[in-house]
Amino acid sequence: MVQLTQSLSGFIVGVLVGLTGVGGGSLMTPILVLLFGIHPATAVGTDLLHAAITKTGATWVYAQRGDVEWRITGLLAAGSLPASVLTLVVLHHFTQRLTSSKILTATLGFALLLTACSLIWRARLRRLSRERHDAPPRHPALTVVTGAVLGVLVTLSSVGAGALGIAALLFLHARLPVVRLVAADLAHAVPLTLVAGIGYWLFGDVNGSLLGSLLVGSLPGIYLGSRFAGRLPERMLRLLLAVMLLLVGGRLLLY
Repeated sequence: MVQLTQSLSGFIVGVLVGLTGVGGGSLMTPILVLLFGIHPATAVGTDLLHAAITKTGATWVYAQRGDVEWRITGLLAAGSLPASVLTLVVLHHFTQRLTSSKILTATLGFALLLTACSLIWRARLRRLSRERHDAPPRHPALTVVTGAVLGVLVTLSSVGAGALGIAALLFLHARLPVVRLVAADLAHAVPLTLVAGIGYWLFGDVNGSLLGSLLVGSLPGIYLGSRFAGRLPERMLRLLLAVMLLLVGGRLLLY
């Protein structure tokens, strides 16, 4: 059954994602935990599958334009997918549900703080990337390690595959255009969130009704937001989002 308030939340988050490009997990998972009182494990698991579905369409668009740097996507996935599976095994077999809840909320809060910082410093990161344009390429192993870190972080919080992944790629692959890094990171997020989401589903931590309600709102929201992207002051929107994420991240660390 579609819940109107949950669909409305999905729509609002979708619009913001379309306008700013900030990952939906940075916004949706805290809303599910703090506003709707969803158990952190269920919130993370449901949002992971939600992200896998919504990011697939965007990845297809980038792929049709030839913007996806598949080599980088593969290197990230080589680290993130095994790390995600290992994290799921440890989380569900070596922790109790109450303990895992505290781990998830603490990781989520930490990930939100990192995401807020990346939003605040994104312009500076882009400048540094342009300054390093002629720098020698980094060893591919560093991209694999970055993927592994993202795999753990995304699996525990559903946050990090977007803003944090881009921040890392700007330094590791400074010679490539930003659009290709965004496309590679987005394409990598699809299998990562799908694998992690299936893991939560297998352990009973995905709410199918909630997932449906979120998709009903978020899919048209993302489309609408993307239509207006560039027409609103993106810098101001990012700053407001960063402040909000700092506040919510701090609140979750005390949850």
